[in-house]
Amino acid sequence: MKKLKLSTAVFFLFFTASAQNYTSYFTGDTSDVTTPASGVTVLMGGATENDNAMKWFLQHSGGGDIVVLRASGSNGYNTYLYSLLGVSVNSVQSIVFNNASASTDPYVIRQIRNAEALWIAGGNQWDYVSYWKNTPIASAINYLINEKKVPVGGTSAGMAVMGHIAYTAQYASVTSAAALANPYNTNVTLLKDDFILNPWLDNVITDTHYNNPDRKGRHVTFLARIMQDYNEPVVFGIACNEYVAVCIDTNGMAYVYGSYPSYQDFAYFLQANCTMPNKPETCQASQPLTWNRNAQAVKVYQVPGIANGANSFNLANWKTGVGGSWQDWYVVNGVLQTITPSAAPDCNPITSLAERNKNVCIISLFPNPVTDILNFTYTKNYSIEIYDIYSKLILQNETNSTPQINVSGLKQGYYFLVIKSGNQIFNARFIKIDK
Repeated sequence: MKKLKLSTAVFFLFFTASAQNYTSYFTGDTSDVTTPASGVTVLMGGATENDNAMKWFLQHSGGGDIVVLRASGSNGYNTYLYSLLGVSVNSVQSIVFNNASASTDPYVIRQIRNAEALWIAGGNQWDYVSYWKNTPIASAINYLINEKKVPVGGTSAGMAVMGHIAYTAQYASVTSAAALANPYNTNVTLLKDDFILNPWLDNVITDTHYNNPDRKGRHVTFLARIMQDYNEPVVFGIACNEYVAVCIDTNGMAYVYGSYPSYQDFAYFLQANCTMPNKPETCQASQPLTWNRNAQAVKVYQVPGIANGANSFNLANWKTGVGGSWQDWYVVNGVLQTITPSAAPDCNPITSLAERNKNVCIISLFPNPVTDILNFTYTKNYSIEIYDIYSKLILQNETNSTPQINVSGLKQGYYFLVIKSGNQIFNARFIKIDK
């Protein structure tokens, strides 16, 4: 043990002295290990970490090397993750970025790529975006998520950058009142599909500290802006109150940890209502937002976070959950209003196809996730349709003769494959990832 402490101290002193672009704090065994990790995701709303969610995170690392990235602070996570939670890991290393130059440092990049779990701490999300966007650090993070498939998560600012669409807070944090009064307020700064790419968070924008202060109004404004600016038919949001964590497994089940009912610990899963027309009625600069749509503009599933994380929401269909309740949120002249309880969204074309035919079966697809060639086992005459999660027909092929299809041209995300053969319909979900 003395030898381990000595080598750890020398390691820390060396990298502090030789690289002022970053500071490294290391705890544990300095030798790199490879463990059977699992590609889960943890989103945490800020304030104190939820211990049970962090245990879940570490357990999926297989006991390997944990890397913590941050742009402020020091080594606060090291002892907490290494010894206080009771989950054995090989090491914990906190790397504090002092400036953007560390984003090209070979040692930093190597440590990230060698990790069996990655945690992004709180702070200022604009630091993360400005330091890491279009750098080897972003590539390394996406490598861990999509190729190595290890646990990746973050709290507060670390959660804020996890969706394919991110609120960057480039200039300052916008309040709900300011965003609702003017959706194009200078402080409503969004970044889409150009940073961290997690298949389960495709077209998702997150928000944190949801209850302190109330951020529901600004989150709805973000969704409205995305629909308006990027012409997206449906967009999604995931938000956490402070002390709440959303833990997403490899099948897209999102388990919510917290201390409800002792505290008002909730996670929220938002989606623009898929009943058309669904875009905001008024989303213009210097005018209050109006997004009414018959008082059902945004469908929201509110989930109480409990100690064992048993309450959940299914990100594979954005429709089914356990332990939560549906709400309708809408905005009239810059004022957010809610209706509860409500009903789940009901406009998935895959479901409607199935309901029109009694002979509906589920097929197996492989590999899944897929990068280019998607295979399935079916030999009769058939036609193929692929829908995205927003119910939009993406691809149609009437003359397939082999049980496979090339999906390399699809962007990362999750899709439904539908096979029609005579009076039968077969459907299954798959995830497309980049190489």
